[in-house]
Amino acid sequence: MIRRGSVLVTDGEQRSALAIVRSLGRSGYQVHVCSAQPNPLAGASRFAVSESLVADPLREPDMFVRDVQRILERHGVDTLIPLSEASLLALLPCRERFAGVCVPFPSASAFRQISDKAALMQAAPRAAIAIPESRVLQSASELATLDGTSGGLYPLVLKPSRSVSENDGRRAKLSVRHVANDAELRSAARDLDEDAYPLLVQRRIVGPGVGIFLLIWRGEMLAEFSHRRIREKPPSGGVSVYRESIAADPELVRRSRALLDSVGWDGVAMIEYKVDARTGTPYLMEVNGRFWGSLQLAIDAGVDFPTLLLAAAAGESVTPVTQYAVGVRSRWWWGDVDHLLARLRRSREALSLPPDAPGRWSAIRDFLTIRLGTDHEEILRRDDPRPFWRETRQWFRPAR
Repeated sequence: MIRRGSVLVTDGEQRSALAIVRSLGRSGYQVHVCSAQPNPLAGASRFAVSESLVADPLREPDMFVRDVQRILERHGVDTLIPLSEASLLALLPCRERFAGVCVPFPSASAFRQISDKAALMQAAPRAAIAIPESRVLQSASELATLDGTSGGLYPLVLKPSRSVSENDGRRAKLSVRHVANDAELRSAARDLDEDAYPLLVQRRIVGPGVGIFLLIWRGEMLAEFSHRRIREKPPSGGVSVYRESIAADPELVRRSRALLDSVGWDGVAMIEYKVDARTGTPYLMEVNGRFWGSLQLAIDAGVDFPTLLLAAAAGESVTPVTQYAVGVRSRWWWGDVDHLLARLRRSREALSLPPDAPGRWSAIRDFLTIRLGTDHEEILRRDDPRPFWRETRQWFRPAR
């Protein structure tokens, strides 16, 4: 094995962190892990040489930066890979403090631009990308007076413009909400925190979720990948728990790249679409300018984004990867269990599922169906089983 440099991966509790640790560890890097949570998933991997506890980047960003800096100095780390949006918001503006450390991401301003959903909805049409019918509201009073019935908009999706808000030095994580009628809309107007504004109110697109994943470095596209979501957590739409690699639509790749180029993007990004089941039109949902939760699927299919990114950032000659195995499937076991439990415990209406969603018996059948030769367990790996057992213990904790 070639001896390479050392890397610090933040947010070790995330599944993408585990995929990166395994990828880079196998490639010869010394990989260190830090997390604001004790016993992080990625820290259990045999490819992690150390794990450290740090402050929460969401609640204590300044302390988090100081903790990360101490780890970088202690281990002589060459490359820093922040994973969560909160970590990137904390670290990217401070990268000059990490002398000699490569942070293979674009500028803080570019990251903020690509993370702003309201700005994206304005930029997307210039790249010939369709967007759902949308309105941007600035306050709860505007939401309370919105008439979703007269415009024929229901069901609606309420999206904070940013997944992590930044107000007066404090940050908060925000989530998407579905509403199906006036009563739910009024309830949302009462419940949503002021940090959720500006708020996008969008017509809900019913259809499969498709992701386009790109690596762009110094103006050159070095990798592409695509997958479709089969099951999600929560079932109405969220993180994918079961997904499949598909051939990337060349036109969608071209348009996605044009969108990233418009902000001078460098690094990895996931461009998320919903394909309208009635028309086949892909509508832009959001862009994640960071490594994504289902990263392991891309690696299993033959696109090793972490290793490619570090090679490009180190100035190595990288042959672009545009071909990969189609039909590979990946399942996050405990996430899929959560999906099934939600389907069994709650009604379609309570879960905000579309009318054509499969019933409970179909959900059980689909969960139990194993496709030999194409299905891969995302976390449980024969040569690296400890992360799965650590995750299993955490899943069974009474505090869940």
